[in-house]
Amino acid sequence: SSSLSSSPSHPSVNNTMQWNRIYASILSAATLSITKGFNCSRMTGFPIKASPTVVHPSQTQPSCLYSNSESTATETASATSGIRGVIFDIDGTLADSWNLGFQATLTVLTDYHNANSGDSQHTPETYPLTSEDYHFGCRYTTPERLARHVGLEPDHPTFKRVGEELGKQFDDYYVKLVDQKTAGFYNGIGNLLVRLHCGEVVGEGGGSGVQLGALTNACVEYAHAVLKANCPEYASDSTTESDKAIYNRFTSIHGANSVPRPKPFGDGIRQCCLEMNLQPSQVLYVGDAPTDAQAAVDAECRAAIGVLWGSNDEDCLKKEKGFGTLCSTVDELENAIGKYL
Repeated sequence: SSSLSSSPSHPSVNNTMQWNRIYASILSAATLSITKGFNCSRMTGFPIKASPTVVHPSQTQPSCLYSNSESTATETASATSGIRGVIFDIDGTLADSWNLGFQATLTVLTDYHNANSGDSQHTPETYPLTSEDYHFGCRYTTPERLARHVGLEPDHPTFKRVGEELGKQFDDYYVKLVDQKTAGFYNGIGNLLVRLHCGEVVGEGGGSGVQLGALTNACVEYAHAVLKANCPEYASDSTTESDKAIYNRFTSIHGANSVPRPKPFGDGIRQCCLEMNLQPSQVLYVGDAPTDAQAAVDAECRAAIGVLWGSNDEDCLKKEKGFGTLCSTVDELENAIGKYL
């Protein structure tokens, strides 16, 4: 995956390079049992592939810097107590962005075909990729998805190289096209995020605010762009704090190029949990793809919730044991999350 030349800035980060050094040192010590049920040893041996533009959002100082007392308190948290964080997938879960991704994919694949094929030339309108094929491919990272779209299999000697080249072109192209029109939140999602963070979603144990995280298999630059595009503070010229602000409410934001391994591995969820100062058993993961459920299981989250308005239907998602609940509407999602609060 590629990164853009401008860094996605988050107001709580003052020195990205210093933070990256601190964070890398913490991960190198990840063999310590920081939390019960958090298998840190799975992260050892996989160097962090942090993009130079990756930032680590936090409302105060980086929250993964545990003190001994904080670690002890976290270990004693009951697995049956209310959750303290919700991590969301982005495309097909928070944002109705499929057409942006689809059109950008057609553009990139058309350019690749016309440059490498002696057959008749294509335009994005004539390139033979169906929306069904695109939706199915969205369960993979961008480089793998694009390599598969041009007919390569993972065992092909050029699979990785071609995928990375196409992924770079795709990222450079489509991240710049993100706005509220091309990647707007589904109706009700923005309000749900604000209410979750403020403690206005009342569950069986009462109402208390939770931390928010975002994890996508797209690049991290895209994640920042989408959350900013849907935040009133960044979508307008306003410089005042808004009670409807969304972007700053996310403690942790990551993509496939800023975590050790992308979904279906649980590395990204565990990395978000570190920054949220939570253990995975205190967190829900919400997504729309089989890989979301698989990542939640691998990370040992409290539970995973699947949404049916994204790239996969009920027949597909109900096969995933990681999804304890499937939701057809945002109201159903709020109720499902409320049961864990």
